[in-house]
Amino acid sequence: MSKRDGVDTVPEGKKRRPIRRTRPNAQRGAGRPSGAPASPRFAKPLTPGAVLGWTALSAIVPGAAHLRAGHRRTGLILVSVYAVLLLAVLAYGLSVAGDLSNAAGLAGDGAMLGVVIGASVLALAWFALLVTSYVALGPNKLPQQGQIFTGIAVGLLCVTVMSPFALAANSVLTVRDAVGAIFPSEPDADTPTVAQNPEDPWDGKERVNFLLIGGDAAGNRTGVRTDSMNVASVDLKTGTTVLFSLPRNLQHVRFPPSSPLHKQFPNGFMAELPNGGLLNEVWQYANDNPQLMGGRNKGPRALMDAIGYTLNLKIDYYMLMNMYGFADLVDAIGGLRIKVEQDVKWGGLYGTAGVIKAGERKLTGEQALWYGRSRVGSDDFSRMGRQRCVIGAFAQQATPTVILTRFNKIAGAAKKLAQTNIPRHLVQPLLELAVKVKGAKITSLQFVPPEFYSGRPDWAKIRTATKKAINDSLRPARQAQTANVSASPSVAASRARTATPQRPTQTPTRNSQRAGAKGLDELCGL
Repeated sequence: MSKRDGVDTVPEGKKRRPIRRTRPNAQRGAGRPSGAPASPRFAKPLTPGAVLGWTALSAIVPGAAHLRAGHRRTGLILVSVYAVLLLAVLAYGLSVAGDLSNAAGLAGDGAMLGVVIGASVLALAWFALLVTSYVALGPNKLPQQGQIFTGIAVGLLCVTVMSPFALAANSVLTVRDAVGAIFPSEPDADTPTVAQNPEDPWDGKERVNFLLIGGDAAGNRTGVRTDSMNVASVDLKTGTTVLFSLPRNLQHVRFPPSSPLHKQFPNGFMAELPNGGLLNEVWQYANDNPQLMGGRNKGPRALMDAIGYTLNLKIDYYMLMNMYGFADLVDAIGGLRIKVEQDVKWGGLYGTAGVIKAGERKLTGEQALWYGRSRVGSDDFSRMGRQRCVIGAFAQQATPTVILTRFNKIAGAAKKLAQTNIPRHLVQPLLELAVKVKGAKITSLQFVPPEFYSGRPDWAKIRTATKKAINDSLRPARQAQTANVSASPSVAASRARTATPQRPTQTPTRNSQRAGAKGLDELCGL
């Protein structure tokens, strides 16, 4: 190629090569080193509202803000981890919904501590997530007023998001404190020590017998009178329960030879007194006479011995509930729905404090307490029937949903009213057993006239009736299991009747009691 007269010429025999012209767009990125990643760009500048919106969305879908800001790898990792955690929580929730006993695993001391730590870690993680999501969106590009506004709003959002985790941790700590206050960490000196075996927490037993006591201790009264005494005999495999109610005025109970009071009262408790020796005096008598019992606060042991010997059952554990504290517990679950068949007056000898009207009622704690305690216009035996119905109503209506929604109130009330010798390591197995009992058949037997006279007890008859009630409660289930077939029509019919019980025609009284254990649904119209 040569220049001639300022014009480029091409020698003959050679072809002109086309000249490539560089387009202006080719210069894009000329100042960036080769291989350097391009900085993320928004489709359009984010407004303060958009920054807040994407940050808030990250609280629900972690990683959303990072994806919007162009940090795809970080965003996808956050979304994936969140999805795995969400699926795990959902799977556990479905397992609990299918079998409530799975939730009992959280009752252990270590499990509750783990929940508290986990909730704290998640609270901090969500706080960090919101802060990093906010920073990734580039709030420094906003006007100064927008930066101040979004910064304050994100701070409030962080506090809001952390609150549920703090509430969960506080609730678990409340329950942990209540369990520690109610259930002793050291075994009862009067109860034989049993090796803790997670595979068999009940030490090979087929049944466990709990003595449930209602005490009327108050600031203006000396000592404790056990006015309500029921034994819940529970089959560990099925949860089938028989509730035995003993009258407070059962006289001259006997003590087993192993009891310190057997030598003091070989012919029955305070048999030398014409009108003394009531069952509800045993607890306080033992506490008032530690020299006879061989130690202080032996009232529970003396009462367990007397009732166990009366029924020919080994009483494994007891739980005392202060009746005035029970009113707080009823209020904590939102009241009790009970069918009151006839007006119940309460207060003093003539019922001047109030009247619980007949009909379908939702009773407050105070009303439920006096519904079970009032003797105005009735007697001890009708009162026992009402107490039994209150227990049944509470067992039915204290559902998992109610317990979860009123968790702190229930834990606080239980902490103030309960005393027991059930060791702390049995709390988790006890909750698993309670789930079985809630879905199983509960029958009840009262030792009241005309079948049983409290002034002249027939001890052999009481023991025979106790044994028969337990055997009858298990017979249908055992027959069906042994034959490996479905229940016979008669059994099926009896189950159908249990599922749709008839309402009682009157409040339970001594005249309506008949021999044999009856279902609480049938007796109380629950």
